Amino acid sequence: MADRTTVSDDDQGKPVVDDNGEKVGVVSEVRGGTAYVDPDPGVTDKVKSRLGWSDADEDDYPLADDEIATVADDEIRLA
Repeated sequence: MADRTTVSDDDQGKPVVDDNGEKVGVVSEVRGGTAYVDPDPGVTDKVKSRLGWSDADEDDYPLADDEIATVADDEIRLA
């Protein structure tokens, strides 16, 4: 599958990395085409997110489309 720049429900649980490849968080939820990023997920949060059981909370940040460089099979890279 080719890289893309929009998120889907399948992207929940993916790591989010900056343009240097440093991990900045994990997608906790995708809602209405917007990814919400948990900047400091614990092990439980990571597992729940990967299984689709997690919901974004007040500590999660929405990721705007123009902030996404690519959405790959294994990560979301920021612009």
